Amino acid sequence: MKRILALALGALAFASPAAAQTPSSVTHREVAVPGLDKPVDIVVDQWGIAHIYAASVHDAFFAQGYNAARDRLWQIDLWRKRGLGLLSKSFGPAYAAQDRAARLFLYRGDMDAEWASYGADAKPEAAAFVAGVNAYVTQVRAGAAPLPVEFKLTASQPELWSVDDVVRVRSNGLTRNVDSEVARARVACAAGLGADLLRRKIEPPHPLSVPAGLDPCDVPADVLDDYKLATKDVSFAPAGTTTAAADDRLHLADLAAEAAAEGSNNWVVAPSRTATGRPILANDPHRTLGAPSLRYIVGLNAPGLSVIGAGEPALPGVTIGHNDKIAFGITIFPIDQEDLYVYDLNPANPRQYRYGGGWEDMQVVHQSLEVKGETPRDIEMDFTRHGPVMKIDPATHRAFAVRTIWSNPGTAAYFGSAGYLTASNWSDFRSALSHWGAATLNFVYADTGGNIGWIAEGRAPIRPNWDGLMPVPGDGRYEWKGFLSQDELPSSYNPAKGWFATANELNLPAGYPNEQRKVSFEWSDPTRANRIKQVLAANDHVSLADSMALQSDDYSITDMRAVALLKGLTSTDPQVSKALDLLKAWDGHVGTNSAAAAIAEVWVNKHLGLAAVQAATPEAARAIVGAGSPDAVISAMEAQNAGPVGGVPLSAVLLPSLKAALDELSQRLGPDMATWTWGDIHHATFVPAAASLADPALRAQMTLGPLELPGSATTPRAATYSMDNFNAIAGASVRMVLDVGAWDNSRVINTPGQSADPFSAQYRDLFPLWAGGQYVPLLFSREAVDQAARTVIRLDPGS
Repeated sequence: MKRILALALGALAFASPAAAQTPSSVTHREVAVPGLDKPVDIVVDQWGIAHIYAASVHDAFFAQGYNAARDRLWQIDLWRKRGLGLLSKSFGPAYAAQDRAARLFLYRGDMDAEWASYGADAKPEAAAFVAGVNAYVTQVRAGAAPLPVEFKLTASQPELWSVDDVVRVRSNGLTRNVDSEVARARVACAAGLGADLLRRKIEPPHPLSVPAGLDPCDVPADVLDDYKLATKDVSFAPAGTTTAAADDRLHLADLAAEAAAEGSNNWVVAPSRTATGRPILANDPHRTLGAPSLRYIVGLNAPGLSVIGAGEPALPGVTIGHNDKIAFGITIFPIDQEDLYVYDLNPANPRQYRYGGGWEDMQVVHQSLEVKGETPRDIEMDFTRHGPVMKIDPATHRAFAVRTIWSNPGTAAYFGSAGYLTASNWSDFRSALSHWGAATLNFVYADTGGNIGWIAEGRAPIRPNWDGLMPVPGDGRYEWKGFLSQDELPSSYNPAKGWFATANELNLPAGYPNEQRKVSFEWSDPTRANRIKQVLAANDHVSLADSMALQSDDYSITDMRAVALLKGLTSTDPQVSKALDLLKAWDGHVGTNSAAAAIAEVWVNKHLGLAAVQAATPEAARAIVGAGSPDAVISAMEAQNAGPVGGVPLSAVLLPSLKAALDELSQRLGPDMATWTWGDIHHATFVPAAASLADPALRAQMTLGPLELPGSATTPRAATYSMDNFNAIAGASVRMVLDVGAWDNSRVINTPGQSADPFSAQYRDLFPLWAGGQYVPLLFSREAVDQAARTVIRLDPGS
């Protein structure tokens, strides 16, 4: 209703989308696009950010879809094919197993209930977005628009979308800890639950126990193979070229690092503590890094709709950004939304599982799978009442299924953001989030009235008799009893301290009844959050520049905690002695020119954990625990107060592991420690998956980097890296700092660029700025946008 009432107020301003003046150097293009009601202008500024001006909300979302396809067609087409299980149709039989796995996790419920859960505007807006995508796909297939090079490399074509495709895909959601459940069960089988304490820290303190009726040894190592296939990226590397880590412990450490990378930073500061006298909201969501960027920045303007920010290019709207009244940002709030169920099977019928007092039939679903170059295949999928079956083991008469919130209406990841794009106050914002499903997020908020807030949102299962930390029998004893209400999740409005920050850490308020509600017991290392809070608490005059600097802050509290353990230690080894001197004098900044940073990062995140696990964990569980969690490992050592770790003196863990790190650095950088720097080994290099199919010249054109990067996973400037080669694998997909109310002062950076075309200047133009901690303007007013315009594309509906 608010959007309808606003139409009359905004009609005059948007009736002529090209009314404003642009510089004479701007390129103008006109394209006929059937499906629009009236002409639309897409004003692309010099940084590749598209600002859409339309005469109706329908046309704005239509143009967003058209523009997303114009800049990111290969990316969004691959997102759809991967998510729906359609890879084999385009790329051949090598993808059949991945397609089947993806289809296991598609939304299979009632579509009317699904669309209704997002609100009345959701389906019309998604339909307009999809119509815009399809309009561009039609032009490409007709030869009227260029075919991206990746389609040529794969001998494939983009496909047309259905509106339901937007929400049926679920496997891009982050739903938490089923992999940790499996690891914990395997550790419990091998050596008891006590051996798991270095692998993952449990917060708040909570006793671990094996659920009644579960034999953890029943859980096989490969039980999540289909889950991993369903959620993995698409690879085009030739068979047999995948490189595995030399040490299984390091491979597991890489997997843990990748999981930890799915985090973010955000904060909001009240006018009473800012240099501007207005709220400041900052957000830098961390995800896997690559080309093209996961995020796309866009502005949408129509009567009743004026919003700009970053979202995923395959979805309508934006997730982080602002409209003319409010600003919003996100980080992961790790609600546990999934469980692994273990079933006893009927020896006489392996598709019956014990439930209650009898046997219950699995639902067996057959589907046709189109495969390029072959006749269609019949694929078979099994489901229990809890979810898709991951594995049936006839030898042990066991089956395993994953229950996630994905099967419930309203849980398409990030799609619910459409509900708050037109919110104008805290009440509207809370109301729009009252049915938020996934991902599970810390939302921060600010408005032009000077108010700030935080609210944790996501579908939180109620587990009345277990904690979600291990697999459970699927016989009916362990059932979800609905979901927590919005009021049962934490929030804060205008906090007395004048700011609020989140970074995926344990941030439940004091006294929150987590032991009863069991929101989560597995949180990210608090080091980023602690550093951010330390800086904000010390500054009662926060500027936009301060927030940009804090997003690029490379101070590691975790590394400094580890260095503090070295106090008083000496070594007769000259190399170790020199390293001890460097570390004890180090300021804790993980800068590219620092030798101490290189030593600390390789030691703390690769070798220290391995040594601690070797000392404290029974041999049978070491390969599962891997290098452990740095926070858990250091916390255990701090608790020992220089005492033994697993019976081994602390010095016998610290010094040999430091020596191992120095040996590795000597092999990589040479014997002269004075010449070592963190930037020598910590790089950002982005190689798109399809580049493996290209000739050397094209592969080089598609590849970005290497660029030296400061920071690490434990600094606010997040730069998680592979333990194998120290190349950055995850970090800030976009950084945004918003001046609430003086919107044109806001700043943003994407990486590596807005375009996915490797021959476009805007494929790589933002990459060095991002690596260097620099920003570009995030312009909002039409006047400012037109002054920064590089290209204006007029979409004309024609006759």
